[in-house]
Amino acid sequence: MKAVILAGGKGRRLKPYTTSFPKPLMPIGDKPILEILVRQLAASGQKDIILAVGHLAELIMSFLGDGRQYGVQITYSREDTPLGTIGPLSLIKDKLKETFLVINGDTLTDLNYTKLLQNHKNSNCIATIALTKREMEIDFGVPTLTEKSMIEKYEEKPKITYHVGTGICVFEPEIFEYIESRERIDLPDLLKRILAAGKKVNGYVHEGYWFDIGRPADYEAACKFIETHKEW
Repeated sequence: MKAVILAGGKGRRLKPYTTSFPKPLMPIGDKPILEILVRQLAASGQKDIILAVGHLAELIMSFLGDGRQYGVQITYSREDTPLGTIGPLSLIKDKLKETFLVINGDTLTDLNYTKLLQNHKNSNCIATIALTKREMEIDFGVPTLTEKSMIEKYEEKPKITYHVGTGICVFEPEIFEYIESRERIDLPDLLKRILAAGKKVNGYVHEGYWFDIGRPADYEAACKFIETHKEW
């Protein structure tokens, strides 16, 4: 089975660091996040990796090479113009003939890929999206109103729990029925098309660690986290 790492973004949220340096090579501890991802995939048995690259691709390709130093095989697909978070897959459609894994190249997580893949297989869906929980505190008092605008409940600074996508997905080749060749398209738009077609999309809730290092706050948190998780 192939794993695709999306590593072509410009990392605008981490400027000025990413102006002349690709976001997937940003260091977390003593290793770039991309190296950590590759090592994790190798440890879980995913040995066939395709890197979808774009911005400053030469630096990424020079750093990882063909992957032999990590015990994997790495090939590259290069987008000449930005194709969004899903569009780059259309360039390698011919190489993705069976179930495949997709991971954003700025993701730090302890998600168990073996369990994710098994969950996807059991779901009988063409797409599984790995999710994680987030909690947000509202800074105000929040009332609950009846139909006649009478307050029946009032909470001071309540916390709201919700799920967010982790940038990790499992797909069946059938998804290419909903992506045009070289189309610029992001994951939410693909999911809308799949759902509009009456297909089901599976959600896999990950209870462990997850950081999107494309966000400055999460990048700082990930750097602190790695200090106590040197094995990563």
